[in-house]
Amino acid sequence: MKTFISDLIPKIQRFSQKLDNITLLMNQHWVAIDEIDTKKTIYIFRSNNELLVVQNGRVEKEKWEFLGNNSLLIDKKDGSFLFKHGFFDENVLALKVDGKEEYAFLINENKYEGDLNSFEKAVDFLNTKYFEPLIRKSITDYSGIDLLDDTLKTTLVSYDTNKGKIEIEKYNRHSPTEFGSKVYMNNEPAPDGKYSLGFMWFVHVQNGKVAKVTLF
Repeated sequence: MKTFISDLIPKIQRFSQKLDNITLLMNQHWVAIDEIDTKKTIYIFRSNNELLVVQNGRVEKEKWEFLGNNSLLIDKKDGSFLFKHGFFDENVLALKVDGKEEYAFLINENKYEGDLNSFEKAVDFLNTKYFEPLIRKSITDYSGIDLLDDTLKTTLVSYDTNKGKIEIEKYNRHSPTEFGSKVYMNNEPAPDGKYSLGFMWFVHVQNGKVAKVTLF
């Protein structure tokens, strides 16, 4: 996940807000996703510079301060930490550890429909908000093909997967794999399951159609 985050951030950087927009930061439930499957940690930045850290209903009170120059200082019991701006909008907060190529990555649960309580849900959220639209825009810019045009004809694109060869209904090989696209194996609807299309690229098939696309 950390590798994916490091690769994703430069691609979406131009859409980022600056950290000095602290009204966007405050009083939201920012969920850290690195250890979300084992423990759920929520950070709430309050207007009095108090930082609430919530784990399983237990609250610890720490301090935060915006230092200018896109820098954020967090004072914890075990020390003070300086973070630099990575990416920031109403959905995502990525803070770069100063002097390192590491990110603390948080998702705004207020913008998520439901309880953000698993790694898979976090990845699906990132895919929906950033990864798939980014691919769609890149293809449109490069080829001039409007992937939202329902009049476009589709074709079957073959993939060698960990479960054998499958064919997915797409506009062309380079277009994104869409939810609801038909999937075939041996000229029949592909069996339900998770198919690896390549490194960090999986398609989940249900009832002969794409149910979702994930990185893991």
